[in-house]
Amino acid sequence: MLTVLRVHLPSDIPIVGCELTPYVLLRRPDKSATTDDINESSPIDGHFLRYKWYRIQSDKKVAICSVHPSEQATLQCLGCVKAKIPVAKSYHCSPKCFSDAWQHHRVLHERAAIAVNDNGNEEEEIFGRGLASSQSNSNLTSGATPLYPAAVAQRSGGETWFEVGRAKTYTPTADDIGNALKFECVVVDAETKAPVGHVNTILTSRVIPAPSPSPRRLISVSGVDVTGHLDLDGRTPSVGNFTVLSYNILSDIYATNDVYNYCPTWALSWPYRRQNLLREIVGYRADIVCLQEVQSDHFEEFFSPELDKHGYQALFKRKTAEVFNGNVNTIDGCATFFRRDRFSHVKKYEVEFNKAAQSLTDAVVPTAQRKTALNRLVKDNVALIVVLEAKFGNQGVDNPGKRQLVCVANTHVNIHQDLKDVKIWQVHTLLKGLEKIAASADIPMLVCGDFNSVPGSAPHALLALGKVDPMHPELAVDPLNILRPATKLTHQLPLVSAYSSFARVGAALGFEQHRRRMDPNTNEPLFTNCTRDFIGTLDYIFYSADSLTVESLLELLDEDSLRKDTALPSPEWSSDHIALLAEFRCKPRTRR
Repeated sequence: MLTVLRVHLPSDIPIVGCELTPYVLLRRPDKSATTDDINESSPIDGHFLRYKWYRIQSDKKVAICSVHPSEQATLQCLGCVKAKIPVAKSYHCSPKCFSDAWQHHRVLHERAAIAVNDNGNEEEEIFGRGLASSQSNSNLTSGATPLYPAAVAQRSGGETWFEVGRAKTYTPTADDIGNALKFECVVVDAETKAPVGHVNTILTSRVIPAPSPSPRRLISVSGVDVTGHLDLDGRTPSVGNFTVLSYNILSDIYATNDVYNYCPTWALSWPYRRQNLLREIVGYRADIVCLQEVQSDHFEEFFSPELDKHGYQALFKRKTAEVFNGNVNTIDGCATFFRRDRFSHVKKYEVEFNKAAQSLTDAVVPTAQRKTALNRLVKDNVALIVVLEAKFGNQGVDNPGKRQLVCVANTHVNIHQDLKDVKIWQVHTLLKGLEKIAASADIPMLVCGDFNSVPGSAPHALLALGKVDPMHPELAVDPLNILRPATKLTHQLPLVSAYSSFARVGAALGFEQHRRRMDPNTNEPLFTNCTRDFIGTLDYIFYSADSLTVESLLELLDEDSLRKDTALPSPEWSSDHIALLAEFRCKPRTRR
C-alpha cells in the first residue's frame, strides 16, 4: 500500500505571496521511494494522496513587527498613525527595535511629510505607543473574506480552523498574516474515498507579510524635476526616452547559508527571493532589463513566463560549462528583457569568452603552454548583445524616416580577484566586439552588467577612459603576456558611466545627498555590492555619450536605507547587489 514516510517544509516561516510546497516522501507498494504527487486522477494500487491547508485563527489579535516580521509587535509609532503611513510599518517588537531602526524609520516620516501638500501642520515629536494585549484594531485581524471559500473545520480553546486549500502547494495571503497554518496529508482509498492510516501534519509559525523596502526614487539629472516613486502605476517615460535596468540578482546556487549567514534562512530561500525580486524588477517598469546570475531553470520556469505577463520579451545566454561541474540546468547566465510595446528585436550576438580564449591561445601562446593558458582563461563567462529597434516617438530624431536602433550588451565578468589579467582581457574582448557592431551601423551603445571590477581598476579605466595607463599596477599581473603592449588596450567607443552624472551635476540643483553616496575620486557610487565581507562598486551602466544623454537615475542606497548593522541580501533586498537604472534620451545625430 502507498505509505507516507516523511513530510516537512523547507522553511517554517510562511510569507505572504511565497508559495509553500511541502516535501512529501512516499513508499510505493513495491517498496521504492518517491516524491511524486499521487493525485486522485492517477492513483497507485487504488490509493492517492489528499491534502488540506488550514488557517489557525486565534481570537487574540496579533500585530507583527515591521523590522523583525517573525516577532510579535509590542510598540506602535504614533507618528506613523498621524502621517497615515501604512499601519504595518508602524509596529515594533521592542523599544530597542524601534530605537535601532529609527534612522531608517524616520525616512518614512520625511517622505510622508513631503507627499502632503503644504497644510501648515507642525511636525510633532514621535513616541512609541505600547500595544495592549486586548487591543482591538481592525488592521490586525486576518480578514473575513479569504480568496479560498473558507469553511470552519473546528473550534477549540479560543482557536478557529479555516480550511484554505486542498492542493499540495499553498500561497499565503494577507488574510493569513499573524496566523499559523496547518498542512495535512493522508493516503485515501480511491474507491471509498476514506482515509487510510495516519494523518501526517505540519504546523507552521505565524504568517508574516513580505518585508517591503522604502521605494527608490527616480532623480532627474537634466535639470527637470521628475522625482517620484518608480512603482507608481502611472509612471511612464517621456516620449522618446527609455529606461534601462541592470541587476545581478544573486543566483540561488550561490545564496548559501554558509556565505550569507547573517540573512534569515527564510529570506534566503529561493521561493521567497524570487517573488521579492520579481516585485522589485516589475516595480521599476524599465523598458530594457539586464539581469545577471539568472539560473537556466529559473529563466525558463519563472522569469521568462512571469515577465512575459508584464509585456516583456526575453533573451538568454547561459554560461558555458567547461569549468562548471554541477547540474547543467542550474548554470547561471545573462538575461535581457525588453518591453514589446517599446522595442522590437533586430539581432542577437552571443559572446563566449571560452571560445575567444581558444582562438587567442592558438594564435599567440606557444603549443607547450596552451593547456596552462586555457586553464587560466577558460572561466565560462559570457556576454549577451542585443540590437533593438525603438517603437516610440523619436525614431530618427534627425531624420523622421530613419530607424532608431539601440545596441545593449549584458555581461558578467569573472569574479576571481587573483585573475586581474583575465578580467581585463574579457572586458577588452567584449569592447572589440562592440566596436565592430558600431562600425557597421550608426547605433547608440549601452554596456551593462556586473564587471567584478571596482572604480579605478584596469577594466573600469578601459571602459570609462577608452584606455589603460601602461603603468597601471594591475597590468603587472600578466603571466600569459596577453596584455602587452599595454597600448593595445584601447577602444574607440565614447562610453561614459551613467551614474557619474550625479557627480557632474551642480550642487545648486539640490543633489547634495546623492553626491554623498558617490566616490568623489572616481565619480562612481560608493557601493553596488554590500555584504559582511565586501562593500564596493562592481556594477555599471555605460552609454555612448555621442548618441545618448542621461535624463534621470534611480537613487542609490546608503547606510540608512540598508538599516544599521545590515548587509545584503536581507529580508527587504533579495540580492547582495543593488539594481541600477538610468533613463536615456537619444540625441539628434549629424546626417552622413
